[in-house]
Amino acid sequence: MKFFADTAEIDEIAELAALGMVDGVTTNPSLILKSGRDILEVTREIAGMIDGPVSAEVVATEAEAMLEEGRRLAAIAPNIAVKLPLTWDGLRACKALASEGTMVNVTLCFSANQALLAAKAGATFISPFIGRLDDINIDGMELIADIRTIYDNYGFETQILAASIRSVNHMKEAALIGADVATAPPSVIRRMAAHPLTDKGLAAFLADWEKTGQKIV
Repeated sequence: MKFFADTAEIDEIAELAALGMVDGVTTNPSLILKSGRDILEVTREIAGMIDGPVSAEVVATEAEAMLEEGRRLAAIAPNIAVKLPLTWDGLRACKALASEGTMVNVTLCFSANQALLAAKAGATFISPFIGRLDDINIDGMELIADIRTIYDNYGFETQILAASIRSVNHMKEAALIGADVATAPPSVIRRMAAHPLTDKGLAAFLADWEKTGQKIV
């Protein structure tokens, strides 16, 4: 499973990239606001740091305006994936941009039917929002599983990009189900390395090592 960092913070992306823990980046208007930077400037910088896809989101709501914004974003770098909302206008813009050879990430997906439409419109990625479904007591992982089954049934090439990930369990479950990509905040990716038994075992080894009185260097 590929890991995308869900952030517009340059330092966080650089840390993950240095470890080989990031295959792409996703941004959205909220993350751009948090970064405090110009969307074109920060998107260009991120795209220069990462070989994989960098999702940049339009803010228009009508298809023609989405296309105008999408083309402007796509012109930043060849690895830009234009992020479009899963609305009828978004699907129209998706079809047009995909036909032009632009990667498209269709976002705010909350049903298998929406994901099926996005695949037929030529989306490169579909972003089902796990955490937001969990917030309203719907199992977000069931949606990932349903989309996986539908896409496999018909050979759709659209990649499932599990989004709105809140926990390390979300990462594990997405991997078990077969999501192609998971996009998560850097803090969640870092927490995947943590386990209390690892900490306990390391503390015991270090205590025993200290008793030997030895040094390696």
